[in-house]
Amino acid sequence: MNFSDRLIDLRRKRGLSQEQLGYELGVSRQAVSKWELAQSYPDFQRLVLLSDYYEMSLDELVKGVDVGDVRTLNESEKQISSIYSDVERGKEAISRAWRAFVVVGCVVLALFALVVIYGVSQGGLFVR
Repeated sequence: MNFSDRLIDLRRKRGLSQEQLGYELGVSRQAVSKWELAQSYPDFQRLVLLSDYYEMSLDELVKGVDVGDVRTLNESEKQISSIYSDVERGKEAISRAWRAFVVVGCVVLALFALVVIYGVSQGGLFVR
């Protein structure tokens, strides 16, 4: 939806005529009509008045960007980033645990090999 369509939609939702909106903003009905037909645009002061009147940010009014949606999106991005960080930390912890398991396994295997070698060198590992 473009700016002029948004102005028409907002005015109609409030049940206002162009003349009534013009009165609220201190402009003529013709000025409001030109804005709605995209023949001209309100000056900055009128944009601020429009955003205050419709209780929305300038971004919402001019661009059609819902600030609430942007905030929600930003929060979602933060949550995704946090989850990604948690996953990365989990991967690192698993990697460290795996390396420790391999080291301990090698040590146990080496000790077992030493016991076998020592037993064989002492005349036999098994007593009959």
